[in-house]
Amino acid sequence: MALLRSRAPLTHCLTNFVVMGFTANVLLAVGASPAMVIAEQEAAAFAAMAGGLLINLGTITAVSAEVMQQAAAAATAASTPWVLDPVAVGVLTFRTGIAESLLRHRPAVIRGNASEILALSGARGGGKGVDSTAASSAAVDAARAVAERSGAIVAVSGATDYVTDGDDLMEIPGGHPIMTRVIGTGCSLGAVIAAFLGAGVPPLRAATAASAVFAHAAEQAVAQSRGTGGFASAFLDELSGIGAG
Repeated sequence: MALLRSRAPLTHCLTNFVVMGFTANVLLAVGASPAMVIAEQEAAAFAAMAGGLLINLGTITAVSAEVMQQAAAAATAASTPWVLDPVAVGVLTFRTGIAESLLRHRPAVIRGNASEILALSGARGGGKGVDSTAASSAAVDAARAVAERSGAIVAVSGATDYVTDGDDLMEIPGGHPIMTRVIGTGCSLGAVIAAFLGAGVPPLRAATAASAVFAHAAEQAVAQSRGTGGFASAFLDELSGIGAG
């Protein structure tokens, strides 16, 4: 966290409009500099100059899908590390095809829930919209397979987070079930992974560190809150204090 805060990496987020504000606040809380540049005329150029890039398929459209393709290509050409969050792949054909085509641009990290990672591996994911119907542990083999095929680090979010490069497997316990009832916690995790990448942290460590930071902050925040609204506020407060000062 000290490295991230000292470098304040410019973190470009092509993310879904439901979570933009929360994601920006999370990035500010951990010391990164967020940017949500989504215009077709600008996104690719900005991706090339950013420290890290997040591409999140949550509210994808035909126009945003093309912008994402251009940004991913520009990021790869400029050696900007980027994160793919394949929201709800396997549930709908359009976004599943976009996710598969984005893999050509070599993301550094793929972060998703168990159903999404299972779907990317070719198995039946069984997601319920954006939510997983499978435990994170059920997607470990799928995560390894996706990592081997794509060359990316794969992070599976759940009660226990798993991060793998296809060989090594990191387990990050913790967090709290309330996180599944607050919009943006998973999406903003992808953004924080991109921020760690932008600070120069290697992909396996970046995904592991971001997951650990989120788990710790959630455990502390839930003890201070009475419900989802208070949790969201306390979560940001906890993130703001980690590695600060």
